[in-house]
Amino acid sequence: MDDYVRLTYRGREFRLPLVAGSEGETAVDISRLRQETGLITLDPGFANTGSCRSAITFVDGERGILRYRGIPVEQLAERSTFKETAYLLINGVLPTQKEQTRFSVLLNDNSLVHEDMKIFYQNFPRSSHPMGILSAMVNALRSFYPELQNLEEEINITVTRLLSKVRTMAAMSYKISRGHTVVYPRPDLTYCANFLNMMFDSPVRPYEIDPDVVKALNVFLILHADHEQNCSTAAVRVVGSARVNLYAAISAGIAALWGPLHGGANQAVIETLSDIAQNKTLDRVLARARDPKDPFRLPGFGHRVYRTYDPRARIMKRMADVLLDKLRISDPLLDVARQLEEIALKDPFFIDHHLYPNVDFYSGIVLRAIGIPTNMFTVMFAIGRLPGWIAQWKESMDDPDWKLCRPRQVYTGPNERPYVPIEERQG
Repeated sequence: MDDYVRLTYRGREFRLPLVAGSEGETAVDISRLRQETGLITLDPGFANTGSCRSAITFVDGERGILRYRGIPVEQLAERSTFKETAYLLINGVLPTQKEQTRFSVLLNDNSLVHEDMKIFYQNFPRSSHPMGILSAMVNALRSFYPELQNLEEEINITVTRLLSKVRTMAAMSYKISRGHTVVYPRPDLTYCANFLNMMFDSPVRPYEIDPDVVKALNVFLILHADHEQNCSTAAVRVVGSARVNLYAAISAGIAALWGPLHGGANQAVIETLSDIAQNKTLDRVLARARDPKDPFRLPGFGHRVYRTYDPRARIMKRMADVLLDKLRISDPLLDVARQLEEIALKDPFFIDHHLYPNVDFYSGIVLRAIGIPTNMFTVMFAIGRLPGWIAQWKESMDDPDWKLCRPRQVYTGPNERPYVPIEERQG
C-alpha cells in the first residue's frame, strides 16, 4: 500500500501522506494542503477530521469497542475504581500500591474548598443551573490558588486539586441550593462514598453508605471518564491550545458539556420517560421518532460514533437492574425504558438507522435510584469526565506538534462594497 494519496488539481499532482494509528486507523495528513495547493477542506462538525494524535482512548463505533489506555472499559467497570481509572487516564498506566496510596493522600489533602468560595455560591440566584455554577466556580479556583514555580509540581497539584475539589464543589452547590448545612469531606471514606456522604448526610438523618450504591456510582463515573474527541473534550483542547491554565480549559469543557445534545442527554432521557409514564404517550413518541419530517429525536437512542450497541449501555443496564433490585425500588420509568429498548432492538426503523440505546438511556435511571436530583445529572457527567479532560489537556500540552487552534472557513458573504454614509442610505 502506498504511504500517501494522490490529489490532482489544475493539472498538478500532490502527494498527501498517510498516518496510521496503532489500531489500524488511517488518516490523510492535510497539514500542508493549503501551503502546497491553496486549498482547504470543508468538514462541518469535524466528523471526518482528526484534530490530533492521542494515546488515551480508543473507540470503534462499528464494533462497539471502548478502551482506556488499551484496557477494555468492561474490565475497568468490573474490577477498578473511579480513582484508579482517573490515575490510568492521566498517567498512562495503572498505579502501583505505593502510587495509589500517594494519589489518595493528595486527593484527601486537597478535598476542602476555600471558605470564601461559599460567598460565591450564596450569591447565585437559587434558580441557577448547577452546570453554570460549576463552570464559573472552577474558573474561579485559579484566583484562590496561585501558580507554583515548578511546572511539573504545579500540574500534579492542580490535577489532584481539581479531581478532589470538583466533587466537593458539586456537593456544596446542592446543599446550598436547598438551604442545608454544607457537609465536609471525610478522610476515612473512598472517593465515591465521600461524595455521596457530602450530598446526602444530614444532622437529623445520618447517611448510611451502601456498598452497592458506591459501586454503582463508581461504574457510572468510570463509563463517563473519557470518550475520545467529543464536543467537550475538543473544547478543552481548543481553549487549552491558547496555553490557558487548566482551570480555564476545564471550565470551557463544563460549559460545552452543559448542552442538551451532549451531557444534558441523560436528563432529557428521564424527562422523556417521565412524560411517557405519566401521559401514556409511548405510541405517539415512537411515531414521532420514526417520522423523517419530524425534527424530534428520541433521547438515549443512537450515537454519533457507535453504529451498534453502545458498550457502556450494556454495563449501565446491568447496574440499573442490580441496583433497583437491591434497593427494592419499583420505578415506572424503568418499565418504560425496558419497553422502549425491546421495541428498538426489533423495530426495522431503529435497526436501519442504528438507533440502539446508548449510555444515557440507563444512566439516568441509575442516578435516580441513587437519589441524585435531575438537575444534577449533567454535573455527575462532568465529575466523571474530569479525568479525561485533564488527560487530554495534559497530552496536548506535551504534544511536540502543538499549534494554536485556528480553523479556516469558506467565506460566503458579499464581495467588496463601499461604505455608504447614513444620510445616503435608502429605506
